[in-house]
Amino acid sequence: MHALLRTSRTLLASLALCLATSTPVIAQQASPLARNGQIGDYVGETVSIPMRDGAKMHAQVWRPRARTGLLPILLQVSPYGFDPEHVLKLFGGAFSDLAKDGFIFVLEDVRGRFGSEGNFVMLQPKASSPKEIDQSTDIYDSIDWLTKKLPRNNGAVGMFGVSYPGWTTAMSTVDPHPALKAISVQASPEDMFVNDDFHHNGAFRLQYGWEFATFLEAEKGGLTTFDFKEDPYSWFLKQGQLSSLDTKVFGKPLPTWQNFAEHPDYDAFWKSNVTSRRMPAKVAVPNLIVAGWWDQEDFYGAMTIYRNQEKGDAKGRNFLVVGPWNHGGWTRPSWDRFGPFDLGSDTATHYRQKIETPWFRHWLKGDAPLGQPEAMIFETGSNQWRSYKSWPSREGVSKRALYFHANGRLSFDPPAASEAPSAQFVSDPANPIPYRQRPIAGVISGNAEWATWLSDDQAPFAKRDDVLVWQTDILSEDITVRGDILAKLFASTTGSDADWVVKLIDVFPSDAATPAEVRGRQWMIANDVFRGRYRQGFERPQAIVPNQVLDYAIDLHSASHLFKKGHRIAVQVQSSWFPLIDRNPQAFQPNIYRAAPETFKAQTHKVFHTPRQPSAIWLDLAAADLPRR
Repeated sequence: MHALLRTSRTLLASLALCLATSTPVIAQQASPLARNGQIGDYVGETVSIPMRDGAKMHAQVWRPRARTGLLPILLQVSPYGFDPEHVLKLFGGAFSDLAKDGFIFVLEDVRGRFGSEGNFVMLQPKASSPKEIDQSTDIYDSIDWLTKKLPRNNGAVGMFGVSYPGWTTAMSTVDPHPALKAISVQASPEDMFVNDDFHHNGAFRLQYGWEFATFLEAEKGGLTTFDFKEDPYSWFLKQGQLSSLDTKVFGKPLPTWQNFAEHPDYDAFWKSNVTSRRMPAKVAVPNLIVAGWWDQEDFYGAMTIYRNQEKGDAKGRNFLVVGPWNHGGWTRPSWDRFGPFDLGSDTATHYRQKIETPWFRHWLKGDAPLGQPEAMIFETGSNQWRSYKSWPSREGVSKRALYFHANGRLSFDPPAASEAPSAQFVSDPANPIPYRQRPIAGVISGNAEWATWLSDDQAPFAKRDDVLVWQTDILSEDITVRGDILAKLFASTTGSDADWVVKLIDVFPSDAATPAEVRGRQWMIANDVFRGRYRQGFERPQAIVPNQVLDYAIDLHSASHLFKKGHRIAVQVQSSWFPLIDRNPQAFQPNIYRAAPETFKAQTHKVFHTPRQPSAIWLDLAAADLPRR
């Protein structure tokens, strides 16, 4: 969600996405209209929309001046605020192609934010009775008023948005208004403990969580960017027990930070706001779900919402687009590169012109056929858009394993009994592996760097003694991953807890024929971390039996990527990723947030690769590219 934030005021609103507390937030003054109510051909006005409980929601309405006849409404409901600068950027990027096609844009502040009345509740829980209100009832009431009161609308409404506005869009389906004809849920969070912003498989995203909590609550009124005064890696390494870090630094507890410490496992606090559990099991409103392969915050959310909605999509109304973007990259005026990687074309403009605008034109105007396949997927490596009947595609795909071998070899052949059975390393919490080369920037103050860290070269980390590396021979043919990726590790530790970080990497050649900016570069295609204590479930952590070989299934999600002939495929395995992820004491503690410094111990970890314990990366591969055995 962070990459969308534009000003300190809107950043405060974005923090609402993260934690489902019932703390009310006082509404701030409504933003004035941009350019005195004129942006190009569009003319703006403000309206006050009454809700069933008497509260009024503030909204801006933008209508194309030169258009005659009836037009559909596109609604966006956000806690970020719609200040003039932001609205100008929307019309210059995210709305640019839709605006040319002619829609009425309605930009509404969520309850309790900016000009809207009532109390703002973070990720507002579902109403427990028909007499109560929640995000879905507010949207229903807004659509009802807009279709009845706005002049020259055609009675059809669409809804879309990225991050928190993606979540509000998802909530519109809980009890959808009959006029809601199509939506686009974009980069919405799904589950803040299993994945997305604050945890990955139960492992806490330390720097992200700390900076957001301190920005929100360190000073009265919020909006305080935390100044580490040094590399955050060094700063966090000097700190003691996490649960009292807020009191140590600020002399007082921070509610958001204490929520982390008081809910270390997957309890009702986290489960109550799983997005797709609130959405109807049967898909009724056509939904174009959008994700970016390099979304540094909510990739899991969009992909999981799509997968869960597929189970009830009898009418074929659940659609997916995945492009080569970071969080919200498709809303930028252009997007033809990510870090040093040339994408071959402006993928953001392509999405808006060829996918999003035709989508809403079809459902809201009814004057154009829908040529949209269910899944439109950008294949990295080849820089091609691919169409599928679903994602992951089940046609022309075969599941194969890339097995770990002795001496760092990675192969489609299983390990032999004659090979050395394992590789090992010492994981020392006093010297954790940084998630990017130091010095590391702040998440908030170093926003540009945070937004692109997934493009970082992984080659420097392969040189560390506490990172295990396996790689294939130079590929003699192209190999295309087209679907799910699963790491199956057989591993042991001398301790009683451990984190496992796995990265799937495309290793570029080092020859002169390779462009200088990517020569010898190691491109991380898929990755994730798994906290070992949750091997039997996220609700009940369990100590690991020291020196016992256990199997770990680590979901690396999915990818659509062509590993080119002349490249190599590599895998890195490690046990820290700091300070992206908090350190694991490696000696089981009931609550890691309360772990004392002396409980952090260096331990020896082993990864096994034998015929009976064949550690491997399982890939969905395009059948046409399958290597011969």
